[in-house]
Amino acid sequence: MGNTSSLLTQYDIEEVQEHCNNTFSQQEILSFYQRFCQLDRNGCGFISGEEFLSVPEFAVNPLSQRLLRMIDGLNFKEFVAFLSAFSAHASLQQKVEFIFRVYDSDGNGKVTFNDMLEVLQDLTGSFISEVQREQVLTSVLEEAGYSKDSLLVQSDFLKILGSSGLKMEVEIPVD
Repeated sequence: MGNTSSLLTQYDIEEVQEHCNNTFSQQEILSFYQRFCQLDRNGCGFISGEEFLSVPEFAVNPLSQRLLRMIDGLNFKEFVAFLSAFSAHASLQQKVEFIFRVYDSDGNGKVTFNDMLEVLQDLTGSFISEVQREQVLTSVLEEAGYSKDSLLVQSDFLKILGSSGLKMEVEIPVD
């Protein structure tokens, strides 16, 4: 799997499926492999952040810089695992884990009010003021039983998002 010019074996496909909790079919994995090989322009078996930014839908995403730190240097198996959070077949737990990692920018396992504010800033840009963002976030946290001073862990995200009907799906173009 390291050499992108080689073909995936049945064993490789099954290994990737298992790594991703069988979120994708074998045909989907083969399609992802084609796309991975297209993105891996230097053929080293890893996708750099720069190569990933060549996907227009990714480059214009307001969270692209946060996502880049999660994907820079992924091999094929990690690439598919990254995409699995966006599958209709992914569990709520998988989706919440992914969202938590987006918010937990320093990787310490805790999300602060400022971490959430930064994501909200990335998403809203200049459309709402800093004061409005703080008010919205404070209100959302209080409604969920938390305060500005709360340090949220992954189980808190699961509690908050678990009843929201969370839907994270994306189409990955293969051409």
